Amino acid sequence: MKWEGNRESDNVEDRRGDEGGGGGFGGGGGFGGRSIGLGTIAIAVVASYFFGINPMTVLSLLTGGGQPAPMQQQQQQPRPPQSQSPEEARMVRFVSTVLADTEDTWGAMFRANGANYVRPHLVLFSGSTQTACGTGQSATGPFYCPEDQKIYIDLAFYRLMKQRFQVDGDFAQAYVIAHEVGHHVQNLMGISGKVDEARRRMSEKQSNAMSVRLELQADCFAGVWAYHANEARSILEQGDIEGAMRAATAIGDDALQKQARGTVVPDSFTHGASAQRVKWFTRGIDSGKVANCNTFEAKQL
Repeated sequence: MKWEGNRESDNVEDRRGDEGGGGGFGGGGGFGGRSIGLGTIAIAVVASYFFGINPMTVLSLLTGGGQPAPMQQQQQQPRPPQSQSPEEARMVRFVSTVLADTEDTWGAMFRANGANYVRPHLVLFSGSTQTACGTGQSATGPFYCPEDQKIYIDLAFYRLMKQRFQVDGDFAQAYVIAHEVGHHVQNLMGISGKVDEARRRMSEKQSNAMSVRLELQADCFAGVWAYHANEARSILEQGDIEGAMRAATAIGDDALQKQARGTVVPDSFTHGASAQRVKWFTRGIDSGKVANCNTFEAKQL
């Protein structure tokens, strides 16, 4: 992946080495319902354009929910820990550059559809950290918190990808960030909030199935980013897409369950099987169209 020398984002916050895990938020934040307003209507129009369905259908989906209000976020430059190695310094630059690329890509796509893209912050941490969604742990892997609109990553996850899953390469690592940014896009479009609200009224099996659709859409959004980033900046090199496919395959629910306990329980899937993750990422990167990422209306995942 070609990324050296490209713009770095100034929305990266480095909490590695902070006492107590850093952060300034209290306990777990809920995902409560929000009343519909003009902002939600605007999102419905944009979402309906993206997905090619009636705006009233999207508006119905958003009723009682919708996007959180854009947060006022402090601009914070990465603060390297005292013991940072050259490898870690390179990885911070890489993460900042990939985040900047997603900002440029999604910012242009939102503007083209008359909407404003609110850039997420990306937080680097080690061990654990406080978020608006509760305490984040390295063991859970990278994650997105819609309540503070931040992506959280422990760089040790990339070592785990290489050591445990035998997945390496810059683009495979960029796919991880792009997937979490995909969740941010879902949040801005009001999708994730309504999914969370609907899941509270479902059985565990139904809730898991809805979670799978949300995750697969984030995979597709990651592919959409890659398509447009490559069109604009020619970031892809030979073998990059295959590397991302290996990453998607390695973190499929079936692959993880088989590796952990030797058996696979489809009803417990929350992120999707390996083949499904590859399929939806491929769908995004092949077309570059957000409208092709509507997993919620897909009959077959």
